[in-house]
Amino acid sequence: MIIPWQDLPAATLDNLIESFVLREGTDYGEESFSLAEKVAQVRQQLERGDVVILYSELHESVTIAPKQTISATKDATEF
Repeated sequence: MIIPWQDLPAATLDNLIESFVLREGTDYGEESFSLAEKVAQVRQQLERGDVVILYSELHESVTIAPKQTISATKDATEF
């Protein structure tokens, strides 16, 4: 299920983005960015619609994923 980022309280959105960028395996290439810069980059991607917030009822978890990976016909709970 796609969760509109605009529907989340600001503090919740900030915590969600921060948790996402702190996960092991989040790759930003060879450049080094501060946590604040990474959070700002993800927020900008959400605002542009490049990424979406996904909630999985099956896994009871939340993640942020590129919008292009979410097919209109695929059940977004399968992430």
